[in-house]
Amino acid sequence: MNNMNKIDDWFERLMDMAVLKLPSIFIGIIILVIGRYIIRFAIKLIHRRFERRNVDVSIRSFVTSIIRFVLYTLLILTVANTMGIHTTSFIAILSAFGLAVGMALQGSLSNFAGGVLILIFRPFEVGDYIDSANGSSGTVNNIDLLYTTLTNDDGIQVFSPNGTLANSVIRNFTKITYRRMQFTMNVSYDTKVQGAREAILQVLKADDRIVASPAPTVIVGDLTDAYMQLVVRAWAKRENYWAARADVAENLRAVVEEKNVIFPQASIKVLSQD
Repeated sequence: MNNMNKIDDWFERLMDMAVLKLPSIFIGIIILVIGRYIIRFAIKLIHRRFERRNVDVSIRSFVTSIIRFVLYTLLILTVANTMGIHTTSFIAILSAFGLAVGMALQGSLSNFAGGVLILIFRPFEVGDYIDSANGSSGTVNNIDLLYTTLTNDDGIQVFSPNGTLANSVIRNFTKITYRRMQFTMNVSYDTKVQGAREAILQVLKADDRIVASPAPTVIVGDLTDAYMQLVVRAWAKRENYWAARADVAENLRAVVEEKNVIFPQASIKVLSQD
């Protein structure tokens, strides 16, 4: 009989507590329903924003998953707190865990952030030839969240961390329309500059790959005790640059020999710039 009375008392207290908590439970359910609707609406807006900016599919799904996890975590904590469930300890544990993970993966998180920036702002894409201040250069093969894979001029694969790559100056040679070639020729003071200039310009104008605008130029550069410099500059379309550069260098050497251009050390220094 006593056990039955105890059970009845416990049940009555439970019912009284449920009645007292009923308003907060009801409010918590409302917050949960409305919160889920708001989160779904926010995720759709983010998806549309990513589609408009043509963000990479992999980074789109990854970032969306993170945002969804964070929003639902905040929603659950808010609902639990509204219902009277203490969440202070849980938040403290979650914060400590996040801090520990962040410190352990500091370098990887930096690379991840760099990968996100690269995939969102797209300073380069797969197939582009780039040169960066962090020492990485070559054709882009793949862009992952942590590393960008390049193939350099020697055919070697280079894995560049996205953290340093995103924070460095990047030169994208594929995005340009024209590239400038430059030849620096050290010639003797006995060389007739005007005749050499005319001969060089004829070589450049005879090559259809050299564009007329900007026009090719031949100017006198530095003057030293031993020689003077002739600086030759010309522009070509990006896709014709390397072939035109090689042919022009060979033709320039031939024509200056025909015009008796004197080289103090028989040297032509070839520089390329964009």
